[in-house]
Amino acid sequence: MKVPQAQPVMTEEMIQAAATALRNERLTLGESVNKFEEAFAKMCGVDHAVALNSGTAALQLGLQAAGVKAGDKVLTSAMSFVATSNSFVAFGGEPVFTDVDHSDFNLDPAKLRLDNGTKAVIPVHLYGHPARMDEINEAAAKHGAIVVEDACQAHGARYKGRRAGALGLMGCFSFYPTKNMHVGGDGGMVTTNDPKIADLVKRLRHCGRKGQYEHDLIGYTARLNSANAAVGILQLKDLPAWNEKRRAVAAKYDSMLKGVGDLRLPPTPSKDFEPVYHQYAILTKRRNELKAHLESKGVGVGVHYDIPIHLQPVYKDMYGFKEGMLPVTERLCKEVLTLPMFVDITDEQVKYVVESISGFYG
Repeated sequence: MKVPQAQPVMTEEMIQAAATALRNERLTLGESVNKFEEAFAKMCGVDHAVALNSGTAALQLGLQAAGVKAGDKVLTSAMSFVATSNSFVAFGGEPVFTDVDHSDFNLDPAKLRLDNGTKAVIPVHLYGHPARMDEINEAAAKHGAIVVEDACQAHGARYKGRRAGALGLMGCFSFYPTKNMHVGGDGGMVTTNDPKIADLVKRLRHCGRKGQYEHDLIGYTARLNSANAAVGILQLKDLPAWNEKRRAVAAKYDSMLKGVGDLRLPPTPSKDFEPVYHQYAILTKRRNELKAHLESKGVGVGVHYDIPIHLQPVYKDMYGFKEGMLPVTERLCKEVLTLPMFVDITDEQVKYVVESISGFYG
C-alpha cells in the first residue's frame, strides 16, 4: 500500500468555478476576489480580509502596512518555514529568534525578550495548533510592539473560542496546495479589524497604486487571480467539515500510537486550544531511521522542519547565528516527523501507517 503525506482536494465543481471566472471576470482582482475576501473575513470574525498571491506576500505586505521598516526588530520563531522571517528580512527588518515550548512547538511566552526596539512579534501557529496568544499579546503590549499572526497553517483554528487571524493586529494566511484549504495554486490573505491596514495592503499589492497610473508607495505585484479566488470560495465552504475530518484522523493516531516506542505525540485539543492539524507531528530520537523505514513501506512522511531558520546557510552568513542559540528548537528539528494527514485518508490507510510504525519498533 502507498499512502501519500498530503493529497490536496480539487473537485470538478472547483475546476468549473475557475473556468467560469476565467470566462466572465477580470483575470485579476475580479468579482470572485471580492467575494472570497468577504467570506474569509466572516469566517475569521474580522472586518477586513485582503487576498494576495502567497502567504509570504501576506506577511511582508501586512508588516509593511503596519509600519515595520528597515532596522526594526521582529521577534519570531525559527521553527517554521523560512518565509516567516524572509518576509521582513527582505525589506531590512532584523530577525530576533526566540525559542519554542517543547509541548506545542510554538513561541514560549516565558522566553520572550522584547525591548523598546522590538517593533513586531510574529507567533507561528505551527502545524495548525494556536500559540498562547494572551501571554504573547500581553508581553508585546508592554513594549508597544504589534502582534502579527503567522496563521499560514491554521485556517479555522480557535484559541479560547476566537479564530486564528483575529488574535492580533492582523493574521496572515497561505493557500499553498497542501494547506487545509487552497485556491488551486498559490495564494494568501491578510485579516484585520484595522481599515487603514487593509487599505494599505490593497495598495501595496497593486504596485502602490493610489489612482489610475498614480503611485505614492513603493508597492509590489501581489494580486490574487480571480480563478484562484473562485476555487477558494468553494474550499472555504468545505473547510469546517475538512477540519473536523483532520481532527478525527488525529484522534485515531493518538489512540493507536499511544505508548508505541519512544514516540511523543502532538498536543490534543482542549477548551482553550482547537487545532486543525495541518500536520500530525510526532517526535522520536530515531527520526531518520523511522523515516527511512516508513518510506520503504510506501508511507509518505515529512520533516517540518529539519533545519531551523537561524541555521539556514543564508541566515548564518548574514547574521552569524550559531548552533546552540535555541536549544529546544534545535532538538525538536532533529526529532520531528510528520505523518500522512489529509481529508480523504481512509481508516485502512491510517491503520497501515500505524502498523508500519509499530513494526519498526518491534
